[in-house]
Amino acid sequence: MVGYLKDALSGHDQNAQRHATMAKSSPETANYLAYILSDGPLLKELGLDSPDKILVRSSAAINLKNTIKAYSKAYPDTNLVYVRSLVLAALQDSASQIRNFAGSVISEIVQRGGILSWPELLPELLALAGNDRGNVSSETQEGAMSALAKICEDNKQSLDQVYNGQRPLAIIIPKLLDITSSPHSKPSPAVITSLDIILARLFHLANDSSDSPGRIRPHMNGLVDFFVLQQRNTDDPDLALDAAEFWLCVGENRQLCESLAPFLDKIVPVLLESMVYEEEDILRLEGEAEDADQEDRAEDLKPQFATTKNPRSASNSRVGINGEAARGFRLDQADDELSEGEVEENEEGSPASLEERWNLRKCSAAALDVLASNFHGPVFAITLPYLNENLRHHEWPIREAAVLAVGAVADGCMEAVTPHLPDLIPYLLSFLDDREPTIRLITCWALGRYSSWASHLQNPSARQRYFEPMMEGILNRMLDKSKKVQEAAASAFANLEEKATKGLTPYCGPIIRQFVQCFSRYKDRNMFILYDCVQTLAEHVGPALAQQELIDTLMPAMIQRWSKVSDRSQEIFPLLECLSYVATALGDAFAPFATGVFPRCIRIVHQCLEEYIMCINNEALDKPNKDFLVTSLDLMSAIIQALPPDKGGELVENSQPRFFDLLLFCMEDTSNDVRQSSYALLGDCAVNIFEHLQPFLPAIIPSLIQQLDLDNMKDQDIESGFSVINNACWSCGEIAMGEKVGMGPYVEQMYQRLLGIISNPEVPTSVNENAVIALGRLGIHCSPNLAPHLGEFAKTFLQIIGPVEYTDEKADAFLGFNRTVERNPQAMENCLVDYFKASAAYADHSWFKVPNYADLAESFQRNLLGYKDLIPNFEPFLLQLSEGNLSKLRESFNL
Repeated sequence: MVGYLKDALSGHDQNAQRHATMAKSSPETANYLAYILSDGPLLKELGLDSPDKILVRSSAAINLKNTIKAYSKAYPDTNLVYVRSLVLAALQDSASQIRNFAGSVISEIVQRGGILSWPELLPELLALAGNDRGNVSSETQEGAMSALAKICEDNKQSLDQVYNGQRPLAIIIPKLLDITSSPHSKPSPAVITSLDIILARLFHLANDSSDSPGRIRPHMNGLVDFFVLQQRNTDDPDLALDAAEFWLCVGENRQLCESLAPFLDKIVPVLLESMVYEEEDILRLEGEAEDADQEDRAEDLKPQFATTKNPRSASNSRVGINGEAARGFRLDQADDELSEGEVEENEEGSPASLEERWNLRKCSAAALDVLASNFHGPVFAITLPYLNENLRHHEWPIREAAVLAVGAVADGCMEAVTPHLPDLIPYLLSFLDDREPTIRLITCWALGRYSSWASHLQNPSARQRYFEPMMEGILNRMLDKSKKVQEAAASAFANLEEKATKGLTPYCGPIIRQFVQCFSRYKDRNMFILYDCVQTLAEHVGPALAQQELIDTLMPAMIQRWSKVSDRSQEIFPLLECLSYVATALGDAFAPFATGVFPRCIRIVHQCLEEYIMCINNEALDKPNKDFLVTSLDLMSAIIQALPPDKGGELVENSQPRFFDLLLFCMEDTSNDVRQSSYALLGDCAVNIFEHLQPFLPAIIPSLIQQLDLDNMKDQDIESGFSVINNACWSCGEIAMGEKVGMGPYVEQMYQRLLGIISNPEVPTSVNENAVIALGRLGIHCSPNLAPHLGEFAKTFLQIIGPVEYTDEKADAFLGFNRTVERNPQAMENCLVDYFKASAAYADHSWFKVPNYADLAESFQRNLLGYKDLIPNFEPFLLQLSEGNLSKLRESFNL
């Protein structure tokens, strides 16, 4: 058997591997495999060296686990008893690899046979883990604890079942808590990991409405003491980090978090202590030189991607490009995908930097943030003495940790902190001039967390005293001599823009001037967050940015950068997104710049499509990045919306290759993101430059109809697939408004696709809303085509359209629906009461008296009076309506 196992490890001799597999594919081999795994005495006679023996024993464990999985029901009990005893012995081996494999085999046995098939297992593992006999080695303790962790992870359901009146988890948890406080057991990462896994299972159960978190609450005092103790373990940073993550785990659990309330005075201080940089990090930070004038290294530039867009809404508001950069210091950077012992790396494969690395400091700050969000004032009451003492500390790392704490409690404790902000904010502002870049960096982040408070100050004097200095201070730090401080300041300012919104309008001049200086000084990496600042300002102040003085200041800097960035650079993604917002804000004033920007977008799209076609014909070529298509399509969409129809149409007409030929290619692309942007652009063209789109409709509409087919969606891409269909529905409605009766030849196919969408319960609400609006708009000019189908879709139409916000689109949809009802009133038999209710709701809205909706009012009037003549017992029919609805109908429509 040892020979077969060695053959199985051979990567070259396939015959040997095949023979080994055949020899091991029998339940009778389990005893041999267990004997080899446990390092039985006969192995010593085979002359294996130590590395070979470990490999053979490991191979035996793997094959034993697979054999148990395949033949567990065929084993006689005597065999199982023998295998169990040897596997337990292997759990006490000196080699960690063997102990780990033994734990996996034990978990497999339990998974196949159940807890009751091996009743002595859990007590034995707990006894080994807790060193109950007083002579168990630390290696064996870790092996037992690791096996427990595997069992709890692989057998979650069975551990929560009741056996003879008890649940195994109810025994495991108290015993684990005893282990943590036992003088015979030494806490280790294995203990912490096992506790994390087991407790995570309990937390999951506690969120189940049928289960009570009371199962863990009686032990919370012991848990808190244990994890506080371990977090203060300066000898083992990994152990301290694992302990700190416990507070995050409990704090994010809706029901269990409240059980921490009595222990906040123990937990919060240890979190505050843990937020100071470690000595090694302090030395590295103190050694950093001013680097604002140094060019970025290639490894400093992270890959850029087009941001995920919201689908078009039924109200036709522009919601396309929302470039949300990671702003400032983040509290939630834990990476759950790293396995034990794995080194955290960035996207390029090099070790993560200090700022990117998830560590005890960041975890503690994140835990404080979570606790503050749950307990509010009590957390700040414990934190305040720490802040009073350490914000003025002579050692900068202590000051820095205090500022970090100030920012961490901002969201959760705002009500408690607010009375202190008139003193705290000026003090923080003074830190913006601290000689240590790290202090300036964290201060920018902390101020950003309080920008909402400053932005919403109503008293002009208070705004002048707090908001304006905050805005000015952060703006000034955007030109810091440290790149990291520049980045933190730009991130903080983007946050301030989000909170202040239109309140920044009076300050656009100095803001734009500072941005322009940043354009001239920033290196490539920080340019990305600068784009975010510009586009966020444009998004929130909108047309206020269209003042000629501001345009003359901002646009030369942006166009200069636009000219410098190549078509193949990943910097083009955030730049295109930024220009999309700027174009929307400037409107017609963007026209002088569109003549250069729009053709370049056409060129980028054309290049990307050509490269994709080449890749289809030659698999050796790399596929192009589709984000070039997405961002270019989005910017062209923004330009077409921003400019008057004549100017937008001129850009489209002058495009080479032809604009709509390229758009059709993009509409049929394999990428959902590309198609989502394509159909948004198609709808924008229908709204703004329909006369230029119209000649291409015979080629475009068949693709549009095909896209409306739900069967074409792939299960793995269902969310993004619905976003594509949403935009296709929206563009369908917009085209129907422009093409009018010309849609006649396509109505039947469109109707069938739209009916499939609104009839499917799995379709999201927003998609259904756009589908019924498209269906209604088809009815405005093609009601004869839809009327025969009215009975199929009327009830669903009314159900979906009812909650939709009152917009022009809803008015159009009801007008088309009413015209369809007028042509086939008998088809409404099954939902006529619903129609009368919808009519009453319309009459109750301010629309009813708006001249622009006179056609809609008249269509309701005609239909309701028509039903009055059509229904023999009309008055009894009306009694099915509420008094309120009946009153509205009588008053508004003379019923």
